[in-house]
Amino acid sequence: MKMKIPTRKIIIFLILLVIINSFIFQIIMLNVGAATKNNPIYSVETEKREVAITFDMNWGEDYTLEILNILDEFNAKATFFVIGSWINYSEDNMNILKEVKKRGHEIGNHSNTHADFTKISKEKILKEIYVTEEKLKEVTGEGSHSFRFPSGAYDNKSLESANSTGLYPIHWSIDSIDWKEQGEALEYNRVIKNLNQGDIILFHTNAKYTPSNIRKLLLYLKEKDYKCVKVMDLIYKDNYIIDMNGKQIHN
Repeated sequence: MKMKIPTRKIIIFLILLVIINSFIFQIIMLNVGAATKNNPIYSVETEKREVAITFDMNWGEDYTLEILNILDEFNAKATFFVIGSWINYSEDNMNILKEVKKRGHEIGNHSNTHADFTKISKEKILKEIYVTEEKLKEVTGEGSHSFRFPSGAYDNKSLESANSTGLYPIHWSIDSIDWKEQGEALEYNRVIKNLNQGDIILFHTNAKYTPSNIRKLLLYLKEKDYKCVKVMDLIYKDNYIIDMNGKQIHN
């Protein structure tokens, strides 16, 4: 004897099937969109045992020269993101920046006034970036290739604006949160806890525990056979996508 399935149940089943398939399709498209969207680069997918240590330069107690000496000891290179208004704040700051360049490190653009790029117009965003570029050229003889959003704050408008300058927007995958100065051991363990090749690490040049932690980190990297490189030596310049987590992947 044949079982007769009510027509109403069949209709409900088909409607649910369509809804589920539509939802799955949207999730797939969302992920595809995220993978091709110009997100900032948080980290890099690489087979090389390389990481990039980056510093945001800021006002206050400055440990840059001490950090530079430690980097030299380990033959390590780093990237320093600088604020335009910090550069010409004093002659000392300009001399520090020249020393960073002299030691062979990379200098990145970190805006002119550290404004929140999600709250200003495209025109002001571009001015923030271009003014700093001019200051970098004036002091070091050349502009930058990388850019970091102030406080890491960005949206689609600011991303599009930054990308239009030709600079590579760089975020970070590991944050020491050293500016809070919560303790040397806490900051160090925060960095090495999930450290992997291709990571971009964030420090600040005005945080008191940073010099000692940089030494400890470089010792750790040496023991683990990692190389510390500049951001522009870590990232891909073309033929890449950036996934929804900010990881740059080579095509």
